[in-house]
Amino acid sequence: MEVHMKTVAFHTLGCKVNQVETEQIKDELISNGYQVIDFSQPADLYIINTCTVTHVSDRKSRAVIRRALKNNPEATVVVTGCMAELEAEKIAEMKGVNYVVGNRDKHRIAQIIDSGNKGNKDTLIIREPIDSRESLAPVFCHNHHERTRAFVKIQDGCQSFCTYCIVPYTRGPVRSKEPEDVVQEIKQLVNLGYREVVLTGIHTGQYGRSMPGWSLDRLLEKILESVPGDYRIRLSSIELGEISDRLIELMQNESRLCRHLHIPLQSGSDAVLRRMRRHYSREEYRSRVLEIAGLVPGIGLVADVMVGFPGETEGDFDFTVELIQNLPLLDLHVFKYSPRPGTPAASFPEQVEQKIKAERSKVLLDIARQKHKAFIEGLIGQNLTVLVEECHSGKCNGFSDNYINIEFSSPHDMCGLFVEVVLEGVYRNRAVASF
Repeated sequence: MEVHMKTVAFHTLGCKVNQVETEQIKDELISNGYQVIDFSQPADLYIINTCTVTHVSDRKSRAVIRRALKNNPEATVVVTGCMAELEAEKIAEMKGVNYVVGNRDKHRIAQIIDSGNKGNKDTLIIREPIDSRESLAPVFCHNHHERTRAFVKIQDGCQSFCTYCIVPYTRGPVRSKEPEDVVQEIKQLVNLGYREVVLTGIHTGQYGRSMPGWSLDRLLEKILESVPGDYRIRLSSIELGEISDRLIELMQNESRLCRHLHIPLQSGSDAVLRRMRRHYSREEYRSRVLEIAGLVPGIGLVADVMVGFPGETEGDFDFTVELIQNLPLLDLHVFKYSPRPGTPAASFPEQVEQKIKAERSKVLLDIARQKHKAFIEGLIGQNLTVLVEECHSGKCNGFSDNYINIEFSSPHDMCGLFVEVVLEGVYRNRAVASF
């Protein structure tokens, strides 16, 4: 008699932290006997990890929930993530949703499913307040997912309360993972064969805030001292004021620490930055970024920029354009401001029209493409080490330590290997190199 293997399908929206947390849930369910299938297939269990950072992510989250119910109306449907944290009752009203699980209990989803506690017709809402005194539990991977890059969540929560941002309300206060737990997680991942580990969090630069004597740069020192092996460490987004001189020294001297920083800018106008409640000026951002670029040659610097914040004038936008054009950036992530109910900026006067947001976004995206191409062209002839992620039909591609996506020709399958290449040019926005 054939035994039916339970199937589960996942859909993750939003940030890298959400993706890390989905992988944790996936790993536990595989260990519990589930087979992971594509989200488009009829599954016994659907897990939707939602995002609510913009109204678009809200809409996408709802659409994905409806798609799961259409794929299999009899399935168990679990909705988690930031939208579940903020709008649990509204989601619970959607017919067919069985569980709504807040961010604090997300890591217990496998246990919640196994308990089978959905005997009544009502959706079960599991959402507990997030306490700043709670430390983050270590996460150990039991199943290798055929990738070269792994993510380790070192921190959760944010207490900055930028006026446009809903995240502090959905993720709670800053909490950090114990340094020894981070080290043990990375050791295990390196032993499993991962060659790159990305340290991620909601506010990564705040690592160690509630742990006397600890900081992000001290954590990096401990990792590099304690974890032997052929691997590299990459940092996710970090705020300008949290980039210490020691962090830059480590980047200068330690080849296992990637020359790559993602530093949110949001606006090049001081007036807009003040209304956003950002804690730096245009000049502070400019001078620090130029200093870092001078200290770490070839560093891949990426910025986030928001257009259409309430009250943003043409003059404010011109300040942003001028600043970006004069920064040595590899890339630029452009976002259109989206009012989030419950945030101060949602009720600010002078909300900017969608048409103007779209026009400003297009201008910055065009600049981003130009800067990306110019950055790569500035490195032509240099040797770069690529971690190969894919090989097909004689072509391999992967990322350099400074986060350039590079393609080169090779008759061999080099997936998972570090390969030194010579950068030769740019083709269709991808760097081309010789091996």
